[in-house]
Amino acid sequence: MTYKPIIIVAGEPNSIFFEIYFKALSFKKYKSPLVLIASLKLAKLQMKKFKIKRKIRLINFLNLKKGRLDNHYINLIDINYNQSKAFEKISTKSNDYIYKSFDLALKILQKNISNKFINGPISKKFFLKKKFLGVTEFLANKTKSKKFAMLIYNSKLSVCPLTTHLPLKMVAKKINKKLIFEKVQLIDGFFKQYFKKKPRIAITGLNPHCESINLFNEDEKIIKPAIKNLSNSNYKVSGPFAADTIFLEKNRKKFDVIMGMYHDQVLTPMKTLFEYDAINITLGLPFIRISPDHGPNEKMVGKNLSNPKSLIKALTFLDKQK
Repeated sequence: MTYKPIIIVAGEPNSIFFEIYFKALSFKKYKSPLVLIASLKLAKLQMKKFKIKRKIRLINFLNLKKGRLDNHYINLIDINYNQSKAFEKISTKSNDYIYKSFDLALKILQKNISNKFINGPISKKFFLKKKFLGVTEFLANKTKSKKFAMLIYNSKLSVCPLTTHLPLKMVAKKINKKLIFEKVQLIDGFFKQYFKKKPRIAITGLNPHCESINLFNEDEKIIKPAIKNLSNSNYKVSGPFAADTIFLEKNRKKFDVIMGMYHDQVLTPMKTLFEYDAINITLGLPFIRISPDHGPNEKMVGKNLSNPKSLIKALTFLDKQK
């Protein structure tokens, strides 16, 4: 059986990514060839810092097309980046390097050499510069994908925020029936494709206890009718549920996915329950994109104490796909 390579963009050079990547390589063997798009110079600097002794094999499009790859080496496509130390402070200096890394990865994916993609963390402040809410939206724009969703996946329970990295004061204005319908469609399609099951989806309300002192109550006027329409369209959806109780064990075990109206409404309890045992999957792209469920973690950079579990989960999930 031939497995397509997993294309991996290292992302922000001054992050914990290389550290957790080296740990993930040591943790287990992967059937799919792993192809890292990163700076050779930086990889060597950080390998020296962490005392990692692995051979690097420089590759290019030709190696990828012929499929002559294995994981005895670190398979690396070099993107030039000039940094003299293993770590520096995160800044806009790395932006061009990260853009080139993403562009190359997308070219490989567009040629169908692979349909499996992982990106390491990036700095929203410096790389996205307020042009996009997150990498989810950045990649959706790059691939011209109109419908997309962020799914934080764990085999026991997954969550999906209807809106992603929006300030709270903007959330209510962005909630609408069409968006709820689109996200549920994507989640339903993903579970059918990868797990051969129709997911049970709980949808939270926006307001505390699904009640509002305002005349316009989003829970009654938008969320409840959307759920009714979805139920009539043969989706397994329920709600709206109060966000402060839906994550209680007796409630959450009834569902595969909990969709919330904003980022922290569902990611805070998710990370409390599972910590690093979850992966961020973007639904709706032409390929399956996963990122470890954490950021650059600048405070932990260079300490060799970071937990690789989320990256291992991401690699393991994609490694099961042909």
